[in-house]
Amino acid sequence: MNKVLGSFVILFLLLHGCTKDDAIIANLPPQPDTGSTFKPTPYLLEIPFGLPPLPLQPNNPLTVEGVELGRKLFFDKILSRDLTQSCGSCHNQLFGFTDNGKRFSMGITGAVGVRNSMPLFNLAWVEQFARTNHRFFWDGGATNLESQAIDPIINPIEMDDSLPNVLNKLRNHPQYPAMFKKAFGSDSITTAMLMKALAQFERTIVSGGTRFDYYRRGFNDEALTPQEKRGFDLYVREDKADCFHCHSVGPFMSDFSFRHNGHQSTDVGLGRITNNPEDNGKFRVPSLRNLVFTAPYMHDGRFATLEEVVEFYNSGAIRTAPADPVLTKHPHGLELTEAEKADLVAFLKTMTDSTLLTNQKYFP
Repeated sequence: MNKVLGSFVILFLLLHGCTKDDAIIANLPPQPDTGSTFKPTPYLLEIPFGLPPLPLQPNNPLTVEGVELGRKLFFDKILSRDLTQSCGSCHNQLFGFTDNGKRFSMGITGAVGVRNSMPLFNLAWVEQFARTNHRFFWDGGATNLESQAIDPIINPIEMDDSLPNVLNKLRNHPQYPAMFKKAFGSDSITTAMLMKALAQFERTIVSGGTRFDYYRRGFNDEALTPQEKRGFDLYVREDKADCFHCHSVGPFMSDFSFRHNGHQSTDVGLGRITNNPEDNGKFRVPSLRNLVFTAPYMHDGRFATLEEVVEFYNSGAIRTAPADPVLTKHPHGLELTEAEKADLVAFLKTMTDSTLLTNQKYFP
């Protein structure tokens, strides 16, 4: 490989972050029919208040054995080439399953990505409500959780391993062969099984039951303070903060769309996946839940505080194309007062679920 081509490949991978691997399974097959002796235990997931029922996954139903296998894999450094990193290394429960307050994550070789580590909670519903097949990662590079789960393992700037090597390590491990057989009814350990197990665990990471959930559903009008209620009013007013068009007032605080939020980054985001110039600079609208745990913010982690985020939308975002129409309709910015900005930040903090950090089901 010549130097020019090599440099291009490295730049491509850095911009991708967690990459889409088109060669890996897009539509996973059903569970194998291995006879009546294979009877995995259905996993009964408790849904926190404020969230709808969990979407069914006929090709990869939740089972006790599958979720436990996925949990062990998620925290096992065996998935990285040099056995130094796990999925949990960059998705720490104590930080809302983001990377320990870092702007960018560092892989096993010391390479640093260019996008902020996204939180992993409530991902099961993205597949149900996303408007297109571009669903996971900031740029929509993965269609489902199964394909999303495998990408960091094979990404050269993250865990930097190959699937044949990972599968060989798992097959020669003293525990994994038996765990895979309990989960999937087969002596084989395949890429599809690895993807399914990780996806099962990730689908169980759910977060709800916040003060705003109880207020939003009308169960407790006193769940919010007067300041927080003022902030909510600003959030839903088109002539004020106007946040709800992108982040909704529903259970997920995101409409699962891809939008250009007025940033001035050179990262083309969704445009790299679709090859459509109109998608350049668009990124997935993140959930506003648990913001107190998931700093820094934006696709490139440019803002350390919620105050900075609010001020960006108030006065810093570009207001002309290619910015989203929700921004361009406010050509002079939001013109919020200092008190209004403080009220909005107070409201954003009401979507905090501290039990996410202490739920032992997500412990290593």
